[in-house]
Amino acid sequence: MLSVTLRTLRTRWVTFTGSFVALSLGVALLTVMGLALASSAAAPERGPERFAAAPVVVKGQDTLRVPTPNGERTSRLAHPRPVPAATVEALRKLGPAVADRSFPVRTADAPADLVGHPWSTATFAPYDLATGRAPRTADEAAVTGDWARPGQRLRTDRGTVRVVGTLTSRGFENAVFFTDARAAELSPPVHQLAVTADPVAVRQAVGDSAQVLTGNARRLADADPDRDSEALTAMNSLFGTAGGVTAFVSVFVVASTFAFAVAQRRREFALLRTAGATPGQLRRTVLAEALAVGALASAAGCALGSYGAPLLADLVAAEGLAPAWFTIGDHTWPYHAAFWTGLSVALCGATAASWRAGRTGPTEALRDSSADSGTLTPGRLLFGTALLLTSAVTLALALTGNPGDLLQRKTYISRPMLLITATALLAPLVLRPLTRLLTWLPALLPGAGGLLVRENTAAGVRRTAALAAPVLVTVALAGSLLGATATLNGAKSTEARERTTAAFVVTPAAGTAFDAATLRRLRAVPGAEVSPTSTTAVHVLEDGVALVRAEARAATPGLLAATARLPLTAGKLSDLDDDSIIVNEEWQRHRVGERVRVWLGDGTPRTLRIAAVMATGTGDNGVYVTPRNAPGATADRVDVALADGADPGAVATALRQAAGHGNDHDNGNDNGQVLTRQEWLSATAPGTNRTTRLGLLLVLGIALLYTGISVANTTVMATSDRIRDLAVLRLTGATRWQVLRLTAAEALTVMAAGTLLGLLAAVLNLAGMWSALALLSVRPALTLPWQALGTTAAACALLAVLSATLPAAVALRRRPVELAGVRE
Repeated sequence: MLSVTLRTLRTRWVTFTGSFVALSLGVALLTVMGLALASSAAAPERGPERFAAAPVVVKGQDTLRVPTPNGERTSRLAHPRPVPAATVEALRKLGPAVADRSFPVRTADAPADLVGHPWSTATFAPYDLATGRAPRTADEAAVTGDWARPGQRLRTDRGTVRVVGTLTSRGFENAVFFTDARAAELSPPVHQLAVTADPVAVRQAVGDSAQVLTGNARRLADADPDRDSEALTAMNSLFGTAGGVTAFVSVFVVASTFAFAVAQRRREFALLRTAGATPGQLRRTVLAEALAVGALASAAGCALGSYGAPLLADLVAAEGLAPAWFTIGDHTWPYHAAFWTGLSVALCGATAASWRAGRTGPTEALRDSSADSGTLTPGRLLFGTALLLTSAVTLALALTGNPGDLLQRKTYISRPMLLITATALLAPLVLRPLTRLLTWLPALLPGAGGLLVRENTAAGVRRTAALAAPVLVTVALAGSLLGATATLNGAKSTEARERTTAAFVVTPAAGTAFDAATLRRLRAVPGAEVSPTSTTAVHVLEDGVALVRAEARAATPGLLAATARLPLTAGKLSDLDDDSIIVNEEWQRHRVGERVRVWLGDGTPRTLRIAAVMATGTGDNGVYVTPRNAPGATADRVDVALADGADPGAVATALRQAAGHGNDHDNGNDNGQVLTRQEWLSATAPGTNRTTRLGLLLVLGIALLYTGISVANTTVMATSDRIRDLAVLRLTGATRWQVLRLTAAEALTVMAAGTLLGLLAAVLNLAGMWSALALLSVRPALTLPWQALGTTAAACALLAVLSATLPAAVALRRRPVELAGVRE
């Protein structure tokens, strides 16, 4: 048996080359993903940055803690509480206590992420003066880095200042240091202090009013201390998805390759049966071939993956998807997982083919006809039907139970696999009539070319199915994944368009909010009905154990009604007051008149009456409260409606002047941007975030690569097997170019059939999302990524034509009589 296997591998090396390449590449990718996942399982403990030299840091409460029967539940507050004034005074009695303040600073020709601090906090990083001196007056500042020089005047949104010193950058921020008094004017609340005193005494003085941070916990006083773990979580999701798709597509490639190889060798198996081989021996032969190919390919893939993983780590770090420190660690389990997964994929892919080989009868050796019959085995039909029914039933259950779940990324990435697999398994049922339909018109044209294409593709259904399957999978994946994100983004745009009725929207500079003076100027604009709103959040405890955070906006009800049209399903907007809240149907309690206990953005507990209920929508229909129930929130958006008879142009001009445009302010910067309704909708149109987009491109790139390998391998195998057929065409009078055109036309027909079936699977998948959106009261257009689909189909078609015509062109250089005598 072993000698037969080895001789088969040596004789039919073309047949197994594609499987070897595809499997080794899959194992390499699994190794890379496994190593990346193992290396990103936990972020190293980042030390304190801004307060590395501070003995103790006292930080205001920024976490909501709610006791439940299952333990304490926590959530980040939208508006952290400042350190109480009484606590500050008590700390000053213990020793030096330096108040820290952080606020954004904008100026031209400077880093976009400038942040202001009081000078006294510079010593705690510690920062070193590189040039100049410390600021002494309100119009002086010192900056980090080399983007400014001493003596330079900066016109900032915080006033014009003169640079009197520069500090050596420490890499974690771009800072502007003001005098302590000026920083206190610009940002009065004290959210944290650096205290030089005994930690035990500090904790006694603070009590429960604030947090006391010592040692490595001082890093919690830095900006975004959880950025490393958040980036690694996103990477885990990306690599996990890519690894899953790698395994999914590799099974298709290997299974289709082995199935087609067995179909090509039915006469060989029949001769073995005639010579006395049992069905079990034939099955073991096929499995032994798969074992040999799988073991070699898996070993090669592990070796290739060990070189590819560091390259991936460097790439994701360079692109900002991972922290700069991210590297591949020394792990062994990813190699074991990838090797045995690759071997299992090879054996699983060959199992179905081995059963077909075992059913080959001795009389098959006497067949002269190459036409396929019985191309869909009972097992394939049963499995495909089961997957199709599973896809339909799970979709129906989701639509009737929780349609919002279909809009989650993990769902719209994983669910399409069921329908795509079912379509690929059942494809032979429709490929013959589909190819006949595609070639119906060419077959009616003068000449035999169209007729030959029609009959060859219809007769060789196994070859057609093996070629169409990878194209089907790739097109369906591209249409389902990219179409899902495009459809969801379109639905969110539709919601925003229907919700917004304001003529203008005024927004502040990035990272800032409107001050009271700017709001007074905007309200004073003639002909404008101004509705300022603030971003906030509320928390609710569901089922007594789950603390849920809901994004919210704080608005004055009467003004909001003039500039927005909320998708209410019950209640009235005018009923919103300081004792009530507007929720959406996703809340566990969402009946008008019910009272619900919530925690506001600063952690204050309140029991509010539900005044109105909104449709769930895509999840962007959050919560609305009044400004009194959003302590600490500042206006970050102003919607403006036009009074009757008001001139839009005059109102827009007045709004720009009120927001700071066109006025010769001392700071020389604009305090806000005035946009028309359509401009604002375009500027805030939802898009796929960078990590998700790159993840989808990685997934589709893997699928396209596998498709290319499979198409090239199967096409070369099919063309090599049809050398005698091509010779017969030459002997009947066909020219070399006519035969090549016929071969190319057949490849294009199969690619078109696979593309259409993949498009059908994508449309059905997107129809499920569209139905979910309709149940959630959103009516979006079903969006297909035509550019990506066209590119995918064109790439597959080009590769198929080249893979079919090049071997045929090489073979046709010999005389037809010689080709006709070539052995199988």
